Amino acid sequence: MNVTELRPGNYFIDEDTLYQVIDILLNKTAMRKMVAKLKVKNVRTGAITELARNSGYDVTECRLDKRNMQYLYDGGTGTLTFMDPKTYDQIEIGKDTLKDQLQYLVPNLDVVVESFEDEVLGISLPSKVAMEVTECEPGVKGDTKTNTAMKDAVLETGMRIRVPLFINQGDKVLIDTTTGKYDGRA
Repeated sequence: MNVTELRPGNYFIDEDTLYQVIDILLNKTAMRKMVAKLKVKNVRTGAITELARNSGYDVTECRLDKRNMQYLYDGGTGTLTFMDPKTYDQIEIGKDTLKDQLQYLVPNLDVVVESFEDEVLGISLPSKVAMEVTECEPGVKGDTKTNTAMKDAVLETGMRIRVPLFINQGDKVLIDTTTGKYDGRA
């Protein structure tokens, strides 16, 4: 595929590296060939870089395999276990692959596992995750300076967030996985 045909969200291989297109700018001047300036993310390392390629440059377009799976448990040996709810096949994914997403993983959470040629690249979380509050101070009436009074809380995964005063220990709350903030009661 020609580099000028790429669009944001596409995956391609260039110089044995798997990239995802974040943004593309096509630049054509009167004296030169069209140049495609790409802002790309290295799918394996997460590094974001910029590439510039002439219009005649070809790359290999590829598609990631995506499977709906369910998070089961932490294996304790640096791996997490996921199961396909249709076939009951189980796979283990290393914690180092998931880094920032670990704090959102609660048992029985439905996720999408992304892989390329049998290599697991990561997971896609749902937009909101319900978690139980394990620790928080009781809210005291009259403890507000504004309408948005918040207090600290610790969730079942150990994640620390700010919640409204009316949330108590044992309550289930929704967390937005893109911002990491309180989104409502579950």
